[in-house]
Amino acid sequence: MLGAIITVFVLLLIAFFSLRYYTKHGQGLSVPLVKGLTFEQAVKKLEDVGLKYEVDSVYIMDQPPGMVVDQDPDANTFVKDNRTIYLTINTAKTPNTKFPDIEFKSLREAQAILESSRLKLGDTTYKPDVSKDVVLQASFGGQPIKTGQGLPVGSKIDLVLGDGRGSEEVEVPQLIGLTIDEAKFSLKGSMLSLGNIIYDGSITDSANAIIIKQDPTPADSLTKVSIGTRINITLSNKKQ
Repeated sequence: MLGAIITVFVLLLIAFFSLRYYTKHGQGLSVPLVKGLTFEQAVKKLEDVGLKYEVDSVYIMDQPPGMVVDQDPDANTFVKDNRTIYLTINTAKTPNTKFPDIEFKSLREAQAILESSRLKLGDTTYKPDVSKDVVLQASFGGQPIKTGQGLPVGSKIDLVLGDGRGSEEVEVPQLIGLTIDEAKFSLKGSMLSLGNIIYDGSITDSANAIIIKQDPTPADSLTKVSIGTRINITLSNKKQ
């Protein structure tokens, strides 16, 4: 009986130490830090300590190509020798993305949409339009671009926005034959202002006096003036 117990105990000891030898218990390697190194530097560092590697790639803007941007397992992890370390490398080839629909979107909304498509906001310019800070046109490299067009990731998109003031020029209204109150109403609607008032003769009834001249006046050579332009008029009680 005692012999059988001793035999079992010896077998257990042999199995235990054999397992320790087979798994190299207590032996292993600390994974070196290779994140942030070039691919060549990372490979040398891993091979020097007896570790294998596999590579995947990703594109990250504003990061140098060929750099290790991630590693698995992390640095200082304890692993067996000959373990495979998975590296993620920033690729040198810039992928394309489709230009999103940002027409008539606000500047803030357009910028968020561009960023979600991995594009950047470039220069912004303004043109007369009743819509304020709304995208009227987008361009890349000086050329207009359309929704769905392929562009390199990270491209800067220039935008033309509305200034909220509308057209800077308006038609010159015809004031001749109107009273001064009618003229003021017409000028206000055209975003123009009343200038100098000249009286032709004695004005006995100012409410019914009519405009017989204006400057500037609508003509083939001048049909539009800038917003806020002052229009000079001549009033008369004489029938024209």
